[in-house]
Amino acid sequence: MRIVDVAALAGVSAGTASKALNGTGQLRAETRDRVRRAAEQLGFTPDPVGRGLSSGRSYTVGLITTDSFGRFSIPVMLGAENALGAGEMSVLLCDSRDDPLREQHYLRTLQARRVDGIIVTGRRTDPRPPLAASVPVVYAFTPSQDARDTSLVADQAAGAADAVQHVLDLGRRRVAHVTGPADHHATRVRAEAAERTAGEAFAGPVLHGDWSERWGRLAADLLLRRHPDLDAVTCGSDQIARGLCDGLRDAGRRVPQDVAVVGFDDWDVIALASRPPLTTVNLGLEALGRRAGELLLQAVAGEPSPGTTTLPTRLVVRESTVPA
Repeated sequence: MRIVDVAALAGVSAGTASKALNGTGQLRAETRDRVRRAAEQLGFTPDPVGRGLSSGRSYTVGLITTDSFGRFSIPVMLGAENALGAGEMSVLLCDSRDDPLREQHYLRTLQARRVDGIIVTGRRTDPRPPLAASVPVVYAFTPSQDARDTSLVADQAAGAADAVQHVLDLGRRRVAHVTGPADHHATRVRAEAAERTAGEAFAGPVLHGDWSERWGRLAADLLLRRHPDLDAVTCGSDQIARGLCDGLRDAGRRVPQDVAVVGFDDWDVIALASRPPLTTVNLGLEALGRRAGELLLQAVAGEPSPGTTTLPTRLVVRESTVPA
């Protein structure tokens, strides 16, 4: 099958058909759609090498992440692929494992492969040093320290505030907050918003530990000793919240009848397996990745969007705050 066959079926010239399939030229959307439908009908697949040579692009994008477990990077990548797929671009995933030397190696490798752009993400929300790249870069979830770069972040403060407001609206009046290491950006942002929203109902101080179920179980004992009248806890992660539910149950407290518990991240393998399933804050990572892909496409086309964009989170209500 040849490009001239696609052109004949679509009723356009071979040159117009080539531009429509390569995403080049100034064509009407109707013309592009007609050519693409003709190509699909005939089973025509453009030659990627020839396409790249004619356009000066590789139609590939690199995604560099520090998230070895994929908890945050995989949803971001899925969202980015949804956006980039519309431009028929492929994504090359590179895991730097928090190693600056490995990251530089991947950067050199991606640039040698002549990628059109790079998306940078990770498992933490602390601003990171920018990449010295020769192609457009978009930072997703983990923002750049340079305000001139294009960064996308989740509105963690609003998510933490929504979690506390939810339990207050349920009539809870003694609300504690259990979270991760104090030196993490996500910890500080979420804890400050939780304490501020709780106001006089806050059962302080904030309890800091690691991001684990074990810490959640230990925190349950500490909280009940300090605040016997505790009736709600918001947590900095789903892992902590799941452990907290276990600790409360071991102490004879019912969730949510005696104590309502809210997690953060909406990690389904944790949130849904908790007893009971967790009310939690969804970070909207796929939407964030999709927007990162869209902004990268715009930057590749010569229309960058410098600055930081904040995307909304969403409270997902389950049985840890509202009985089934």
